[in-house]
Amino acid sequence: MKTIEINPVIDNARFTRFHWMVVVLCALLLVFDGYDLFIYGVVLPVLMTEWGLSPVQAGALGSYALFGMMFGAFIFGPLADRIGRKKGIAICFMMFSLATFLNGFAKTPTEFGIYRFIAGLGCGGLMPNAVALMNEYAPKRARSTLVALMFSGYSLGGMLSAGLGIYVLPRFGWQAMFFAAAFPMLLLPLIMWKLPESVGFLVRQGKDKQARDMLARVNPEARIDADARLVAADAKGAGVPMLDLFKDGRTVGTLMIWLAFFCCLLMVYALGSWLPKLMAGAGYSLGSSLSFLLALNFGGMAGAIAGGWLGDRFSLPKVVVAFFAVGTVAIALLGFNSPMPLLYLLIFIAGATTIGTQILLYANTAQFYPLAMRSTGLGWASGVGRTGAIVGPLLGGSLLAAALPLKLNFLAFALPGLVAALAMGAFIIWYRREAFQAQPAAAVHLQPVRAGVVR
Repeated sequence: MKTIEINPVIDNARFTRFHWMVVVLCALLLVFDGYDLFIYGVVLPVLMTEWGLSPVQAGALGSYALFGMMFGAFIFGPLADRIGRKKGIAICFMMFSLATFLNGFAKTPTEFGIYRFIAGLGCGGLMPNAVALMNEYAPKRARSTLVALMFSGYSLGGMLSAGLGIYVLPRFGWQAMFFAAAFPMLLLPLIMWKLPESVGFLVRQGKDKQARDMLARVNPEARIDADARLVAADAKGAGVPMLDLFKDGRTVGTLMIWLAFFCCLLMVYALGSWLPKLMAGAGYSLGSSLSFLLALNFGGMAGAIAGGWLGDRFSLPKVVVAFFAVGTVAIALLGFNSPMPLLYLLIFIAGATTIGTQILLYANTAQFYPLAMRSTGLGWASGVGRTGAIVGPLLGGSLLAAALPLKLNFLAFALPGLVAALAMGAFIIWYRREAFQAQPAAAVHLQPVRAGVVR
């Protein structure tokens, strides 16, 4: 019986309509995910006035969803390795859409926080699974670009949230922003009808006929006999313990990825939650403050696409280091009195190098781990990163309560970028040394790192 390894079939595929379909569907999922995540920053100034929240209380309330995201990433990343990415995505999508809709009925901060926590569970689980699915089906030569293009839907969702807020908040109140989450629930049947299951999962489940049909759609030029036995070289079976992420020379890489995720998500959610409020406190109108959030997310989308393109042509970790360094400078400069065009440019760059870099980190992590543990690796990286996301709104609330000068607030938001740049620099140096010192037998384990991540 002929044996066919599925990864080369996918890696060498010509870009087809099937790939476009996966990109569009995953991007659409993340549009709604991004809308849900940035909606709190949009309604925060109104909620603080209506419910009389102090900055510290508002920061804590903003962290409820991020606590949910942390647990969601830990739970649904490994769970999807067991039940399939498609089912995992469906559960997460329905969970955060329904909870966000119910948020519009909240009458107290406690009730609001409970719904946000549940929505966070779904959001935290959706991201790593969508990235893993896109990374699995993308041809190798365009993998970083396609993952970044797909993940730009997250920034588009943030732009949709800010843009809708400029129109809706003054006319219909903050509740209407959450009622809009009913729309994505109507699209769930269409998304799940068209969204493909992980071919690696199908192989592990022994569903060879379905896997062959899927590979024929991915790579129509590949000849796969009906009696061929399909295998995934790095498949270990369903369920991957977290400790496996530290085996086979992955310890330093895993720790540096986690540190970079922590710092990056701290910056993303500190800015996403507090940028409108900080700018409103600096004398800008609510509409102008929300337009800054719009520019932040537009920069995130542009940064993700540009970073993915650069990552496919150079080294993805090197691009991440450069983005973190530029982002540190741009965020620090936001605290200074700048002309309006320069201010928008700095916010655009800040979005490109925080939101955009978050997306590049997901792509880098997906390439770092083998297929069988990809959802687990992404889920744990995302989950550890969510602790940074939790710290972000709390940090912003504490800084605002301390009534510090604006420049010190943004300097505090910028410092994690420097730490993240150093972490990814250590990631590059360590694995270059590992590749140099590796014996031929160990080189098998390091090959995906050199070819897919560190070049």
